[in-house]
Parts: sequence; C-alpha cells; structure tokens
Amino acid sequence: MSTKLNGKTVAFLATDGVERVELQVPRDAVVGAGATVKLITIDGLSVSLWDHDEEHVGDEQADALVGDVSAADFDALVLPGGVRNPDKLRADDAAVAFVKGFFAAHKPVAAICHGPWTLIEADVVRGRTVTSFPSLQTDLRNAGATWVDEEVVVDRGLVTSRNPDDLEAFSAKVVEEISEGKHAAQHA
Repeated sequence: MSTKLNGKTVAFLATDGVERVELQVPRDAVVGAGATVKLITIDGLSVSLWDHDEEHVGDEQADALVGDVSAADFDALVLPGGVRNPDKLRADDAAVAFVKGFFAAHKPVAAICHGPWTLIEADVVRGRTVTSFPSLQTDLRNAGATWVDEEVVVDRGLVTSRNPDDLEAFSAKVVEEISEGKHAAQHA
C-alpha cells in the first residue's frame, strides 16, 4: 500500500445508476495510495450500481448527502460515469454547486465516461481540453471545451477519460493529480 495520498480525503459524487467499475476501480486506487474516500450522493444514502447501464448489480451505502458537505471538506473530487448517474447529478443544484466549489478552490477533479455532463452543467469546461464517452463530444464542444479522443487527458488539475477501458490510466492520473494538490490554474 502506497502512502502517496496519506492525509487526503477524496469525494466520489454519485447517485443511482453509477457505472460500478467507474466508481470502484478509481476508489480502490485512491484508497490504495492512502487516501480516505467518502461517497457523496444527492438523495437517500444508498446508491444503485450498474454494469454497462444494463444490469443493476447491487447497492452501496453513501457517507453523506451533497447538501450536507462542501468542497472545503475534501482535497479532490471524482465523478464516475454511467448514463443515469451524471444525468441525475447535472439536474441537482446542490451537486452542481459542489462541483463548482472544487474548481473555485483550485482542487483536483476527475471525471470519466459520461461524468463530464455534470462539468458542463457547472460551466467549468470552457477553454479546457477534455475527453469523455464519444457521444458527449458535441455537448463538450458546445460548452467551450476542446474534445479529444484519448484514454486520459489532464488539463490544469482536471482529469478526464473515455470509458471503463481507460480505468487503469485514469486511476493512475487521478492519484498523481491528487498527490500534486491544488492547481493555481484550476478555476470555476
């Protein structure tokens, strides 16, 4: 077990419909590097996990509701994907404000697959280079981002990846960016 992230607390923001591996794999990497992880959600304290947006594969207990925490409580934020999960998050004012708080505080943020939908709603992708699930590329471009088809992209403390096939590279960059800490160029 690495101690690279000892003393760091990382929020994973998710709700029902989160893609199971996009929550579990980066969380395991962050915990394996020594961080404490808190699962934050928008309603209730149970989050339904899905595989390929097709099969419900269980539930996970969340640690807190997004309205009860703030970006000040954490060192970084991870937004796993799935289609249902970010679609619900981007419609929740408290979730969007929570995401904006990390950018305002210059803290690392990571999003994979459909996770960038919430970043679009928070209006934090303008002028950044990002990647995502390919179907989001027009949404991201319309929000002012430069979209590229790469397994992992890092832009001023923001880590993005396309899909579960990219989880190894995504998780490694998430740990690296969190270990670097605040990024002065990160902004809301």
